[in-house]
Amino acid sequence: MADYADPENTLVIETTKGNVVIAMRPDLAPGHVDHIKKLAREGAYDGVVFHRVIDGFMAQTGDVKFGNSTTPDFNPSRTGTGGSQYPNIKQEFSAEPHVRGTASMARSQDPNSANSQFFICFGDARFLDRQYTVWGKVIEGMEFVDQIKRGEPVTDPDKMVSVKVAADIV
Repeated sequence: MADYADPENTLVIETTKGNVVIAMRPDLAPGHVDHIKKLAREGAYDGVVFHRVIDGFMAQTGDVKFGNSTTPDFNPSRTGTGGSQYPNIKQEFSAEPHVRGTASMARSQDPNSANSQFFICFGDARFLDRQYTVWGKVIEGMEFVDQIKRGEPVTDPDKMVSVKVAADIV
């Protein structure tokens, strides 16, 4: 395993394009980071597709209910509408900017509706600042995020094969 500054707050995502490593920010969004770690440790993100990928903007994934391509509940027509078995999370907005590599939570119009879905910014998206919860930043593998298939919805989407907290990787 690579040597990460804080393995307990480092997320290693094996995608169909390559490994993406996110430094999580519990200082900005402690509730969201705890929630993401819980889902990762349960294996909930394994097999989940990138269902909404907009060139120049972001790649969205994390619908553990309808977006897991390895389960019978996988439903491409509903992917993006589900969350997890857990309640939604109260917003933790901050002044942290939405720039290339930012990992932030997806949500509905309700600021407190984030659950399991998140997105990674391809470039600056400063119009999202203070309106979406930033919980991390890509520190390795942004070139693989750049290669994720585009679409709304994505035909034959890329996916997160495995998502683990670095501290749990032996």
